[in-house]
Amino acid sequence: MTQQPLRGVTSLRFNQDQSCFCCAMETGVRIYNVEPLMEKGHLDHEQVGSMGLVEMLHRSNLLALVGGGSSPKFSEISGLPLTLNLGPDNTPTCPAVLIWDDAREGKDSKDKLVLEFTFTKPVLAVRMRHDKIVIVLKNRIYVYSFPDNPRKLFEFDTRDNPKGLCDLCPSLEKQLLVFPGHKCGSLQLVDLASTKPGTSSAPFTINAHQSDVACVSLNQPGTVVASASQKGTLIRLFDTQSKEKLVELRRGTDPATLYCINFSHDSSFLCASSDKGTVHIFALKDTRLNRRSALARVGKVGPMIGQYVDSQWSLASFTVPAESACICAFGRNTSKNVNSVIAICVDGTFHKYVFTPDGNCNREAFDVYLDICDDDDF
Repeated sequence: MTQQPLRGVTSLRFNQDQSCFCCAMETGVRIYNVEPLMEKGHLDHEQVGSMGLVEMLHRSNLLALVGGGSSPKFSEISGLPLTLNLGPDNTPTCPAVLIWDDAREGKDSKDKLVLEFTFTKPVLAVRMRHDKIVIVLKNRIYVYSFPDNPRKLFEFDTRDNPKGLCDLCPSLEKQLLVFPGHKCGSLQLVDLASTKPGTSSAPFTINAHQSDVACVSLNQPGTVVASASQKGTLIRLFDTQSKEKLVELRRGTDPATLYCINFSHDSSFLCASSDKGTVHIFALKDTRLNRRSALARVGKVGPMIGQYVDSQWSLASFTVPAESACICAFGRNTSKNVNSVIAICVDGTFHKYVFTPDGNCNREAFDVYLDICDDDDF
């Protein structure tokens, strides 16, 4: 997720199991542990310049870095010509991905830069798993083997994808990649394990929405994909094997821009954040927990109203500053009947709410993560 900088934050990303998050900034990079909240490491402006995007590989020493913002340094480090392009939400990004190995010895920044992927157009997103790296441009997605002796495995053309939408399943059992399809509102899914490298075998398509896809997310095992359109009122979930729609969740009735969708670790719940400043929590395992429209008890209604009545509304929600974009994810379970959701905002704030299956939702923690000092090396 990227947004025009607030307090110098250009983008935020959780790692693959949501136990950490990384923060790309005008002043460099910061890495945080989520529970307990603490800074685990940082790269300052002298080392890396201003950053556009950062992606972690689990809790390892490898980071994917994309220069951006007002004063990127990577072009002078890598010898690339200094070319800035406008990425998601007009955030300037460089046409290169650099892999930083923090475990590498050396005082100079160049000593820790171990890999470089260069392109002619801006990099809009990066996704990593233990054996592959995915790099998203506006109309193309590249997949490389990673991190040893990287080679290009796949190249997929896409419709205009200015937000760099894409998700990659981290599971050892499933190598699933999802991104917007060529048809408006569609999703393409590719099984990278069964697709032969170098071929352009057709990914299978899910017709998810009538308008363009604005947000997409896979659950941890890669069995379910969730997406929302630019309208932002509905979140639809599909089985990645059968392509069947599993459930339709209603965020609200007013259009909104969704910033983030995430599943709980066991796929029992889903959370979503938007520019309305509300984080919604839905039940997936037991959908009876979700709220229904009061009209649902009235009986038979017309087809248009019927779609609205049949929707499932969030079982719980909480608010964050509406002017500040945020990412959200589920925290560690404290007990069988108490779950938590974490929201990380670009204004530097950290929010933790606990909720129960009956819909009670209360704030448990608030902090300003940008004011937290470094704990130790990550």
